[in-house]
Amino acid sequence: MRTKVKQLFLNKEAYEEKQITIMGWVKTNRAQAQFGFLNVNDGTYFDNIQVVYDEKLDNFDEISKFRVGMSVKIEGVVKLTPQMKQPLELHAVCIEMLGDCPEDYPIQPKRHTREFLRDVAHLRPRTNLFHAVFRIRSVAAMAIHRYFQDNGYLYVHTPLITCADCEGSDQMFKISTLDLKNLPMAEGKVDFTKDLFGKQAFITGSGQLHGETFAMAFSDIYTFGPTFRTENSNTKTHANEFWMIEPEMAFCDLEGLMDIEEEMLKYVVNYVLKECPLEIDFCDQFVAKGLKDKLNHLLNSKFVRITHHEVIDLLKKSNNKWEFLPSYEDDIAKEHEKYITEYFNGPVFITNWPKDIKAYYMKLNSDGKTVAAVDLVVPQAGELMGGSQREEDLEKLLNRMSEMHVDSKEIDWYLDTRRYGGCIHSGFGMGFERLVMYLTGIENIRDAIPFPRTPKNCEF
Repeated sequence: MRTKVKQLFLNKEAYEEKQITIMGWVKTNRAQAQFGFLNVNDGTYFDNIQVVYDEKLDNFDEISKFRVGMSVKIEGVVKLTPQMKQPLELHAVCIEMLGDCPEDYPIQPKRHTREFLRDVAHLRPRTNLFHAVFRIRSVAAMAIHRYFQDNGYLYVHTPLITCADCEGSDQMFKISTLDLKNLPMAEGKVDFTKDLFGKQAFITGSGQLHGETFAMAFSDIYTFGPTFRTENSNTKTHANEFWMIEPEMAFCDLEGLMDIEEEMLKYVVNYVLKECPLEIDFCDQFVAKGLKDKLNHLLNSKFVRITHHEVIDLLKKSNNKWEFLPSYEDDIAKEHEKYITEYFNGPVFITNWPKDIKAYYMKLNSDGKTVAAVDLVVPQAGELMGGSQREEDLEKLLNRMSEMHVDSKEIDWYLDTRRYGGCIHSGFGMGFERLVMYLTGIENIRDAIPFPRTPKNCEF
């Protein structure tokens, strides 16, 4: 019966002097005249297990030539080595090769550039870096589910195919079963009534609108799944396919929304620090020096709450020479986010944004100029979450949609959430890859998702 390496490391004393069987992949092989050492990893634990083999084994010469990347089955006796660098090792009594690996195997025990590893994205999980990143990603996903489940939220699977235009159709991928070489036309336009769904359809850019309908029945819901945008952007923080967490809460105003955002983020960070100590240590040492201090500082911070107008006041009063001049009517730039988080030495909620740069569904404030929106900016990463109190007044919502040229007929079903028992409600979105980047110190979104989809890149 196979024993997993994680079991060995977490229950060392229970396995002392016992003969066990492990299976995994060779990371290194240091062969000497009469004995040798294999470092083996089976993917269940960040650290490798050291396997000692000697010339008493019938296939000693063959084992001495085992190459990096080979898969192996090893039977051996567990020896505790508290005085050594590694806490235990396995003294082999039998070693069998399960799968060969040629000398041109790309993942050799040396440092590879992240650009090179993106070209072999199917193999990069075998490196220490991506073993750490994707383990943290997995644990962070579990933390998100646990937070919401433990707090009574309903997990909703909103559709990936939609006819609802939430983020703007220019931001959404169009899908069709029509023959692109022989499109049906009507009055000079493509006749989408002949398409599979009888109308133009998209791949979703957000699950928010559907999520709101469920919040009006279950009070607190969340979605967590893949999202798609057509942005032709080659920055380090944008991808065309990514994952989003989007909670929606009935009977919740903007202040309550910020309470939830802060509590959720701290829960996830704390969970990852507890469950991934080796991976976080690795990232702290080899990816981003000071990572652990940054994460612990967030846990001990009280997030500042400040309006967009007050942010612009601070930026204008500073002596900085800005590349992008701060404006009360515009968004803030990365350089502004950096200044604000450094000014307050921690995470900052920026509230009450100019209505003209925000979406139609955000609640209009009494000043008629701003909306009850909030962005959370954090040190070193910038914007991490964005949300708002939703406009619950049907007439005001219809007016905003008219101002912003949103066709209310296309989402009349969504307006029923205001017609039939509407209430104050709020929600936010957080890009999961942005969170993974923050938790690991990784600077490029292409390294935070297993197979990145970015402009001119749809490999594998």
